[in-house]
Amino acid sequence: MSKPFAWSYSKLKNFESCPKRHWHIDIAKDIREEESEQLTWGNLVHKSAAKRISLGSPLPPGMASAGDLEKWCERLLTGPGLILVEQKLAITKDFTPCEWFATEAWYRGIADVLKVNDDVALAIDWKTGKILEDPVQLALMAACIFAHHPSVQKIRTEFVWLKVGGVSSREDFDRSSMPTVWRNIWHRIEALELAYKSVTYPPRPGSLCRKWCPVNVCPHHGT
Repeated sequence: MSKPFAWSYSKLKNFESCPKRHWHIDIAKDIREEESEQLTWGNLVHKSAAKRISLGSPLPPGMASAGDLEKWCERLLTGPGLILVEQKLAITKDFTPCEWFATEAWYRGIADVLKVNDDVALAIDWKTGKILEDPVQLALMAACIFAHHPSVQKIRTEFVWLKVGGVSSREDFDRSSMPTVWRNIWHRIEALELAYKSVTYPPRPGSLCRKWCPVNVCPHHGT
């Protein structure tokens, strides 16, 4: 491939679900996935929450009570600390911070809400779908925050599940735990990188083939 290997959590998950789908959607980008109503709603929630926290704009009617979003926003705005929204954070392969579009960017992740108070931080990821626990996504978020905020030594990360009443899933990380985090997922990253460099993306048939996959050039499409 002409461009250096770079990845994100969503690309890793898409690859592990079906390499061929990942190729067409994320790499070649020759097939476009239609935006579902759920995705449209999720994007609106993220934008509205960002405006509520950063600008004080009221949430749209009906959204404030959905998953206690307004209560979460008020809670985040209470107390000391620098609060940031929609933070696009990129790191290099040696885990140093870089700009989002830098050629050396190796991993990219977005923190929906980040609150930094001296040597501790809180990171929130709004979720509008069903509960699907994956602490790896939270760990990667923590890794990016540690890289971009060298004063931070401990991070509390949370998924906030708005569809089920705003309950949260929490994972805590300290800076010294990052080598273990990377060691535990390194084999997954290597598999993704090998596929990229060798342009090897075989189909992996599954339950999504029949109704939910837009890759109609796949022999398993609709089966």
